[in-house]
Amino acid sequence: MPKNTMPKNTICLWFNKDAEEAARFYAATFPDSKVTAVHQAPADYPSGKKGDVLTVEFTVFGIPCLGLNGGPAFRHSEAFSFQIATDNQEETDRYWNAIVGNGGAESECGWCRDRWGLSWQITPRVLTDALAAGGSEAKRAFDAMMNMKKIDVAAIETARRG
Repeated sequence: MPKNTMPKNTICLWFNKDAEEAARFYAATFPDSKVTAVHQAPADYPSGKKGDVLTVEFTVFGIPCLGLNGGPAFRHSEAFSFQIATDNQEETDRYWNAIVGNGGAESECGWCRDRWGLSWQITPRVLTDALAAGGSEAKRAFDAMMNMKKIDVAAIETARRG
């Protein structure tokens, strides 16, 4: 009997039928991310057949996840998102462009959605640092952010300084 290597706490993400495609995209896009296992259904189930990919074990920036091909009954919403802290504009652009440029969509204030409907917050550390500073510095950074889709690091730095 194989040893169970699944972590005690795992994020389970419901997909219609393309959990493996999504997991492979995340693994190719983000460091410390990989697909660790793909499991086929042992029998027919309501939204699939025996042998279809049922679950995919993967990590996103080291966070363990399980993609479940559960069918069209449920969709992702902004109530759940991955928040990715970035160190500069180049890293912010790289992740934003990978998600939006692969069939995703821009949203507001550093949020975007991938082609599978999963929400991502691509958040430069300069923004979270500015908001944590409090007072007028936080207000200026917050006001600047409220007018952005993808976060502009230089504009946030300028707003912090006043």
